[in-house]
Amino acid sequence: MLRSRGAVPVVLGVEDEAAAQDAWRLEGVERHLAPPRGPATLAYAPGLRGLLGAAKLDLLHLHGIWQYPVKAAGDWARRTGKLLVVSPHGMLDPWITSRNAWKKHLARLLWEDAALNQASLFHALTQSEAADIERQQPATPRVVIPNAAPDAAAAPLSPRGPVALYLGRIHEKKNLGALIAGWLEAHDRLPADASLIIAGWGDEDGIAALEQALPQANAAGVEFVGTAFGSQKAALFDLARFLVLPSHSEGLPMAILEGWSAGVPSLMSANCNLPEGFTTGAALDCGTSTESIASTLVEGFALAGDDWKAMSRAAQDLACGVFSREAVASRWEDAYAGLL
Repeated sequence: MLRSRGAVPVVLGVEDEAAAQDAWRLEGVERHLAPPRGPATLAYAPGLRGLLGAAKLDLLHLHGIWQYPVKAAGDWARRTGKLLVVSPHGMLDPWITSRNAWKKHLARLLWEDAALNQASLFHALTQSEAADIERQQPATPRVVIPNAAPDAAAAPLSPRGPVALYLGRIHEKKNLGALIAGWLEAHDRLPADASLIIAGWGDEDGIAALEQALPQANAAGVEFVGTAFGSQKAALFDLARFLVLPSHSEGLPMAILEGWSAGVPSLMSANCNLPEGFTTGAALDCGTSTESIASTLVEGFALAGDDWKAMSRAAQDLACGVFSREAVASRWEDAYAGLL
């Protein structure tokens, strides 16, 4: 998107085991990765300082916080006097900051606060995140720009079968335990052939907790299919009547935007921070409790075909409108140009 507006992006980061697999995403973009040292959770890479110094940047945009690249970015801004933009990507959400709070407090004392105070602008994905940022950094200007949705697929010609899809990370904040419990509670009130497909990835503990809940749920049409990317993900969207995301905490979930682009409306919690889905009719609020998830599943699958198609059209209208690549690129051009 930035290149389409005449900018020259340079990507700097810390090398990890996924770097080679992800290289295709940055095809044609200058990219430099520093080798890490020590625990992976810190993303400590002393070579990052040299890469930043050699890059001859006009502006540095930091994605994510709580790791060593924050310190490297803050030091660069202090040393050069140049512009630093910070995108926390949901990492200042109270649900997140309350987890391992002592570690985050220590990080604040050692490097985080000093580095973030160098920022010229904070970027929030949503109005909710902007409020989180304001509580932490009240003196720094903020801008709200969402992620961009993929280009919209052809509109579904008819309602899909009774399939609900969860797509994303297998993590406690995603509230999968309540989703499965809600599905089991609603099962007798759903179509006889209704199914819940869970696709995603996670750490060993998260996967183990999910698999522990599956034996009872398999008989009720719940299936875990593992990771899904590319054509596999597209095939799942082609099957799904709804994408379900009853999360406790989100920045801005790309799975919802991808679903909307494919014409798949959402059953999601307000914590997904996409109120446009509710106001336009592209989503139903499923809450986070077992009971609210169950009742919303029943409500969603009971919709008449024309009502579902109206939700599907509303979803694609959002993906082609305020969340389109063109709209988001224009807002980033304005934000960067205003700083420079």
